[in-house]
Amino acid sequence: MIITFQSPASGDVIMFGDVAKRMMKLMGKDETDKGIVTVEQLPDAIARIKAAIEEDKRQRAGVQDEDLPQTEPDRSVPAQSSRPFVTLTQRAVPLLELLEWSLKKKKPVVWGV
Repeated sequence: MIITFQSPASGDVIMFGDVAKRMMKLMGKDETDKGIVTVEQLPDAIARIKAAIEEDKRQRAGVQDEDLPQTEPDRSVPAQSSRPFVTLTQRAVPLLELLEWSLKKKKPVVWGV
């Protein structure tokens, strides 16, 4: 499944469903097929994503790229498969930018519409 985060403030951010649900949880939202981060909720969602990025960077401090996993389980498809490993920071930054632009322009972020 693919989930698209959208806002009139910026371009769409498209993620695999399992990754998107992880981002929803990090933002303090329920892991649902449809949802919204209201303008009032944006500062908290931004703070939560930033904290998760900092924690990810802290955990990987001193770890060389070649020591990171090459693949990770692909939970977006039912069969046992894998996909290239991507850090939480790499996954979260585009969403963080969407949230920040949305706050700046006072527009909500929605998904599953």
